[in-house]
Amino acid sequence: MTAARHLRRIIATTDFHSAFDGAVPMLTHLHARRHDSLVVDCGDFFEGTGYYRLGQGRIERDVLVRLYDAVAPGNHGWVHHFESDLHGITVCANAVDAETGNPLFRPARLVNIGTRRVAVTGVIGPQAFNAIPADQRAGHRVTEPVQALRELMLTHHHQADSWVVLSHSGFDEDLKLAAACPFLDVVFAGHCHSERPGPVPVGDTLVLKGRELAAGYALAEPVGAGWVARVDSFPPTAVLPRELAPVQEAIDAVHEELRTPLGPLRAPYANGLLDRRALLTDVAGRLHNGLGAEAVLLNETALRSPRLGTVLTQGDLLAIEPFDNQLVHAHVPGRFLTDPAALLAHLTAQTGPVVSAPRPLPDRLPTVLTTGYLADAYLGGRTRQAGIRLSQAVQRTLTDGESR
Repeated sequence: MTAARHLRRIIATTDFHSAFDGAVPMLTHLHARRHDSLVVDCGDFFEGTGYYRLGQGRIERDVLVRLYDAVAPGNHGWVHHFESDLHGITVCANAVDAETGNPLFRPARLVNIGTRRVAVTGVIGPQAFNAIPADQRAGHRVTEPVQALRELMLTHHHQADSWVVLSHSGFDEDLKLAAACPFLDVVFAGHCHSERPGPVPVGDTLVLKGRELAAGYALAEPVGAGWVARVDSFPPTAVLPRELAPVQEAIDAVHEELRTPLGPLRAPYANGLLDRRALLTDVAGRLHNGLGAEAVLLNETALRSPRLGTVLTQGDLLAIEPFDNQLVHAHVPGRFLTDPAALLAHLTAQTGPVVSAPRPLPDRLPTVLTTGYLADAYLGGRTRQAGIRLSQAVQRTLTDGESR
C-alpha cells in the first residue's frame, strides 16, 4: 500500500464518529496528501450519527480502506475492526485474546518515512476498552499499555529508528504514557474529546491530537534527529475529487433518508442547541410515570447535543441518540441494594453524569429501568426488556407524537 509512495510525514485523524455532513474537506485533503503522507486514525471512526445507523458502517469502512494506511481501534465500532479488509490495517499492541493472550491485531507496522524506519503501533486504554458493549468484547481483554509498548519495543528495537503510537486512551493518559515510555517519538491522542490539541513535549516525545468530527488533523514529520509536529484544520472545499465519487454517492443516498421529517418540536427544544441533560431528565420522568418502574437511571452520554430547528428529522433523532440503546429492567448489584447514593456515585465514576427518577431515589432499589449498555456493563444484568428503545422515548418527548 505504501511501496510506491515516498512518505515524508504522518497525518492523523481521530474521533470522526461518522460525521459525514462536514467531511468533504477532510476526505479531499487526505486524498490529496496520500502520495507523500502516511494517513492514520486513532479510533472511533464509527458511530455517532445517522450515517452509521442507516449505513451500518459501510461508508466508514470504504473511506478507511481507500484513504488510510493504519488505524487504531476505538470503543465505538470495535466489531468492524475484525472485518477482513479493515483488520488488515488495524494496529494495536495491547488487545489480546482473553484465553490465549495472542494479539487480536497486528501489533505494529514498519514503514519508511523520510530516511527513518518507523514503527507505527496502537493502544486502547482500559477505560475505553471497558466502554465497548460487553457482548462485543467477549473473549477479548487489554493488557497495560505501557508494558505492552515496552515489550513491543524490545522485540523490534533493531528494526525501527522511530516509534509512533496511535492511542485511544485520552490526552492525559497519553501524557503519562509518554513519560513512562521515553523511547516514543510521537503519540497521536484520541478518545478524550479534549480541547488540548498540543503538541505537548514530554521529554523528547511529542503528544498531540487532531480536532475530532472531521474538523482537523495532527501532523508529525521527521526533521534532523527529531520530529516536528502541529495540528491544523482541513482546508475548506465543497467538492470531492472524482476518485471518491462512490463515497459521495453513498453519503448522498443516506443524507436523503436523514431528511425525513418526524414531527414539529415542542417549544422547549426548538431553535437551539439541545440541552441533553434537560431532555434526559424529561425522558426519565416520563418513563418512570409511564412504565411504572421503581426507578429510572440513564447516563447523560447516551445522548448528544445537536442544534435543532422547528421540525425533528430522522437525522436529528439519530444524531441525538446515535447508539440504538434498548431500554431494559436491570438488577441492582447487592452492594447497592439499599444505598442508592453509592449506586449513583458508582455509575457516575464509570460513565459520567447520570440522570435519575424519581428524586430522591427509593431507599431500597432491587431493579431499575435503564439502557442495555448500563445493565450489562455496570449493573447486575437484565431482567426483561422494557418494550421501547431510548430513541423512541426521546422522539415522543421531543414531539409528543408517535414514534415511527
